[in-house]
Amino acid sequence: MPDSPATVPSDPSPETGSDAAPWAADPGLRRALTEAVLAAARAARPLVGCGDGDAVDAAAVDALRRALAGVPADIRVVSGEGEKDEAPMLHPGERFGTGRGPSLDLVVDPVDGTRLAAGGYPGAMAILAVAPRGAFADLGPAFYLDKLVHAGPEASGVDGAGAQAPGQALALDASVADNLSRLAAAHDRPVSTLRVAVQRRPRNATVADAVLAAGAQLHEFEHGDIERVVHAVCATGDLDLLLGIGGAPEGLLEAAIVRAHGGVMRARLSPQSDAERERLDGVLAAPGASGAGRLEGLSRPEGVGLDALCAAPALVVIAPVTPCAVGPAGAPLVIVDTAQRLDGWEPVSAGLTAG
Repeated sequence: MPDSPATVPSDPSPETGSDAAPWAADPGLRRALTEAVLAAARAARPLVGCGDGDAVDAAAVDALRRALAGVPADIRVVSGEGEKDEAPMLHPGERFGTGRGPSLDLVVDPVDGTRLAAGGYPGAMAILAVAPRGAFADLGPAFYLDKLVHAGPEASGVDGAGAQAPGQALALDASVADNLSRLAAAHDRPVSTLRVAVQRRPRNATVADAVLAAGAQLHEFEHGDIERVVHAVCATGDLDLLLGIGGAPEGLLEAAIVRAHGGVMRARLSPQSDAERERLDGVLAAPGASGAGRLEGLSRPEGVGLDALCAAPALVVIAPVTPCAVGPAGAPLVIVDTAQRLDGWEPVSAGLTAG
């Protein structure tokens, strides 16, 4: 892992790849979305180190809301992240843009890593992703997902009927040891060389212990799973796998990044409170409820794959609030804007340090 944030070039090219829709290459749309994310980051930066996460979020939300009004598209918010933390947010169903242009859905975190920014630490960013209407899963009342992310190659074949061959692919309902063995085999490497990111939380303690017991290298982190997904899914990243339970709204942003890099992601619901569990049960029990179909798949032990989370190529835009180690993020559909220099930064620690 780098000991200091990598220098990240701006998006290398307006080309978006053969699987992307023409809207994603529109320079006016890309510029407007980049400016919106930069506006959120710039608004949050003066509050870095203030100790008030809500103030950081509120400044970014206000700036983002104003900037999105002028984006040449019809934009609908699918997920605004802040509900989980009772923070200022863009609310699901809110509409933005001029109303002219492509119909897009938006998942957004005005400041991912609010506590990092409030505490004056690296790893906070403004980030959004847009995709064609209906592409993102509607996670409804879900706050947490159990996630598995890696760059590939997918460690499974397919049988003669085109179905996934059992016992080979990494799977949420497989043991950590089995998953590490399959990933090592796919890369023709020893398990001991695999580096696995797990967020340091009590809910993930058994996963972290299992990684160590299997002989792999454990990278624990407090905040910043989007950064870690970038490193796990990019072929030139510093991580081989991300495992464990993290935020559901962040999961949609991560799915967009994974798709941009052609990586592998699986996820399933993992409610962390009785209230969250009851809300999810209510949606699943209501025939025809919005999002119930995708939530039903997410509730299974095996979870769902990338297509159920982000069913089409999405354009992702990231701007740092504090220095971020997202150096490998330069996929054509991932714009990382570092035009605004973060001078005078004297962090306690920086980059993706080992846990």
